[in-house]
Amino acid sequence: MNTKYEEAIKKLEKYNQKHVINILETIEENKKENLINQILDLNFESIINLYEELSNKKEIKIDNIEPIKAIKKEQLDDKELNKYIKLGEDIIKSNKFALATMSGGQGTRLGFNGPKGTFKVNIEPKPKYLFEILADSLKEINKKYNVTIPWYIMTSEENNDSIEDFFNKNNYFDYDKSYVKFFKQGNLPLLSKEGKILIDENYNIKQAADGNGGIFSSMYKNGIIDDIKNRDIKWVFIGSIDNILLKVADPLLIGISESKGIQIATKSIPKNSPQEKVGAICKQNGSIKVIEYSEMPKEIAEARDENNELIYGESHIMCNLFSSEALQKLGKEKLPYHIAFKKYNYIDENGKFVVAENPNAYKFESFIFDSFTYFNDIAVLRGKREEDFAPIKNKEGVDSPSTAVELYNNYKKSIIN
Repeated sequence: MNTKYEEAIKKLEKYNQKHVINILETIEENKKENLINQILDLNFESIINLYEELSNKKEIKIDNIEPIKAIKKEQLDDKELNKYIKLGEDIIKSNKFALATMSGGQGTRLGFNGPKGTFKVNIEPKPKYLFEILADSLKEINKKYNVTIPWYIMTSEENNDSIEDFFNKNNYFDYDKSYVKFFKQGNLPLLSKEGKILIDENYNIKQAADGNGGIFSSMYKNGIIDDIKNRDIKWVFIGSIDNILLKVADPLLIGISESKGIQIATKSIPKNSPQEKVGAICKQNGSIKVIEYSEMPKEIAEARDENNELIYGESHIMCNLFSSEALQKLGKEKLPYHIAFKKYNYIDENGKFVVAENPNAYKFESFIFDSFTYFNDIAVLRGKREEDFAPIKNKEGVDSPSTAVELYNNYKKSIIN
């Protein structure tokens, strides 16, 4: 313990983290030993280099961009449409398709204490949990094609145990548990504006999930990509837990991708206004990109074509399809990190718990759409908001349970009638 303590002190001094030394001197032995082990395990050089690179990053320059053409279902003739759908259905029927769900987040923005996937929404004819809605969608596909689709669920350090307990208590919503695998998303430490690590109320180094782009390395490290290979799966659809209109297995999207011989595809919807807070799928310097709404210059965001459609109006809605080869490639790549300045509570150097009233720490995360730049081509299938996109992000207002439920109920009524 003494040797480890001395090593930890040297490391903290080397990387200018002396505030943690004061905390170590005041806490009980078991917590001290745990924190020392975390200090020794942490790659300070890597995280501080990331902090210095991103916190001083210059303003992003948006130039050399061009729109990307989406495939519109209504513009396909019957022969093309039937060909693509048959190809997609054959992939599903041949047990070469799987679903991966990103559910590492908590329901904090919803005012809900627990993993977001365990949030219940008041859809018709009866309320269901978000995980339950997905399970039921999968069971419908399984029944239609006489298969059982493997379901990979990305959790986090924070919510993994709660999610696994939830599935056990609900008997996996009658889904074959041998086809369900959980894996944890990676974490990165939070740093203050001055580049200091934060310590949480339990005297751990405060960390946060490394962004949805971390799904590839997490799948690789946790053996999910090996499982995909062993099951001879060809296509994996990756979607988020909070879109209750998510089409978990769209034969048209799968068939288009298979037909074109490409490795990645995505479904978009047209932006409802230039100011809508969604990223736009396009190309920049010849590479496939998604440019965030906050980064898109106003004149470009508002530009329209001869049909009065937004030129850069293909929204990325987290409906992405990857070939197994693409996942194997991305599992070994390091996607670029982005930085966000957010509000986090912490223990100060005097051992006092501080409730942050304003943003005080940098969070580092990668985005799944940054994986697109590793490929030469992508298929973009334009969907419809009323059929494909009913997200639950906020407690009230836009993208809230009430707006999502209305979209969901209206869609279900439309396909019955």
